[in-house]
Amino acid sequence: MILLTGFDPFGGDSDNPSWRVAQALEGQRIGGHIVVAAQLPTVFGASLAELARLVRLHQPAIVLCLGQAGGRAAISIERIGINIDDARIPDNAGAQPVDAAVVPAGPAAYFSSLPVKAMLRAVKHAGVPCEVSQTAGTFVCNHVLYGLLHLLAQHSALALTRGGFVHVPWLPAQGTPHLALRDMVRGVYEGLWAAALTGPDIRIAAGATH
Repeated sequence: MILLTGFDPFGGDSDNPSWRVAQALEGQRIGGHIVVAAQLPTVFGASLAELARLVRLHQPAIVLCLGQAGGRAAISIERIGINIDDARIPDNAGAQPVDAAVVPAGPAAYFSSLPVKAMLRAVKHAGVPCEVSQTAGTFVCNHVLYGLLHLLAQHSALALTRGGFVHVPWLPAQGTPHLALRDMVRGVYEGLWAAALTGPDIRIAAGATH
């Protein structure tokens, strides 16, 4: 199966498109896998504990975590998670870690084990704005991405599970730039098909100059 997660609203918002997208794709069959959606709390620590519980429960082939990135205009497929929590705002439990490790003594970073370039191509071919992102920030989204990849790297029972993270823009009611929910759903759907059907990633340019 495919474990697809989204977050609850945070930072004063009343909605979170990441959870709306995950809910919309619940039960879909993609590349022989069924999608199971779950919500993570926008809370340092608790989000990773819940994700680890879900991964151990479902033993998924693919884990894709979704998060909201206000200010981005496209679906952003994250390439890397870094071992740092540095919160500009408090999480939903009021915690605001500064310069703290996600995993003490863990590696500096992990690369996504999903085929990010193949996913990029698939989403763009569907007519949905998409980019490869070189940073997932330093808030709970990066916390979850790094923690997920560390979990997969540390447990041999999860050696065949691939994981990664995708940021989605605001919904139209949340501000500008934004993307319609139907476009986010279509983009993530096509990206998951690429993830399910692609072995080694393709090589296409998707870097950044700044």
